[in-house]
Amino acid sequence: MQRLQQPLSRAPTTMLEAYPSPAPRLPLSPLVQSAKMHVKRVTLTSKKNWWMVELDQEDENPVNPSTKSFSSSEETAVVPDDGLFNRKVEEEKAKEMPSPNPSIPVYNPPRHPTSIFSFPTPTAYSAPPNPTANLAPVAQGSASELFKCIVKKPDVVQLEINGEMQSNASDVTTQFLAELRVYTTVSRHRNITTFLGCLENVGMVLEYIEGRTLYEVIRHKPALTRKKKIDFHNQLLDGLAHLHSFRLSHGDLSLLNIQVTHSSDTIKLFDFGRSVSMDSVFISPSDEPVDPFQYIARTGSAAAAAPQKKVEQIHPGTRPFAAPEVLRGECQDPLLADAYSFGMILIAVDRVEVVDLKPWEQRKDVVPESLFEGCEVFEESARQYLRRCDSRRRLSKHDMMILVDE
Repeated sequence: MQRLQQPLSRAPTTMLEAYPSPAPRLPLSPLVQSAKMHVKRVTLTSKKNWWMVELDQEDENPVNPSTKSFSSSEETAVVPDDGLFNRKVEEEKAKEMPSPNPSIPVYNPPRHPTSIFSFPTPTAYSAPPNPTANLAPVAQGSASELFKCIVKKPDVVQLEINGEMQSNASDVTTQFLAELRVYTTVSRHRNITTFLGCLENVGMVLEYIEGRTLYEVIRHKPALTRKKKIDFHNQLLDGLAHLHSFRLSHGDLSLLNIQVTHSSDTIKLFDFGRSVSMDSVFISPSDEPVDPFQYIARTGSAAAAAPQKKVEQIHPGTRPFAAPEVLRGECQDPLLADAYSFGMILIAVDRVEVVDLKPWEQRKDVVPESLFEGCEVFEESARQYLRRCDSRRRLSKHDMMILVDE
């Protein structure tokens, strides 16, 4: 416990072993009662059955202040069953509160993201009807079928920065809630990873994809045919347009967040942690972060008190796929931002290589002509998607290209 790492000032300490069960109540001598008057705090140590008792300096010969067991709270007052004594202790505590050592950082643990998966949860977080309908089992028995799956659980990191403890718990919670909203709102689609439900106090369950990322496909510079490039274009456009039809963005579209299956080169979109809704109110990413826990509804809780419109921040995704307005913190249309990311992906697929832009030029909506060198299929479409946001067009299934056998 952190409290034990701090030096106990102004008072000596003694270690007391807590009985596993309450001991018989014995008459308390005046000496013991006097000692009890100077007990300031009892703290559970790292050893299961030991307690640390802090006494006033007046008590030069501390004695065992109690013969009964205590509860496992961080600070437990040790007092006899005496109303007058209780009142005196409360008065003393109000007058003098121990101040923490300023040289040691004080860390208040944040609410943990796994609270999202603490049941009872909203019914929307449960598994969709027949979630394994489109999945092939890896094995079958006389009474069961076995499926491979991915369990995605929150990963909380705590660091001490400039003497203060920092945690990513709030941001992790925001991303998991955003991803859950996508999987529980959008209907099934061939090009979107299948959601299989949630595990209590663990995380979400997704289909296992036998494949590799689109980045891994392109970085080896394979000889992609025109037909294969158009197939990738149509699948990616179909999945994104389906997502956008529910007024939800991807938020971090890049070569790394697109899977390509080994068996049929099927595109699978995943990682929707930066997704936002078009129905939300957007504030700058530089503003104070929004408390994500207010949006976690619970059965029997005051869910109706939640705000009518969710307040969200649009954070920059992966460069160079993030739209310039997102990099500037000025984005108000996340669907147009996805269209920019889609245009950059088309350039990479068409050139069959990883592309990049100078960040200071990209922030200013500068698109150099050299970016389109080597484009044979998607140059015209990419130019329209990489325009400024006020003249850029959104993604539409009507833009799908016709596959022609070569």
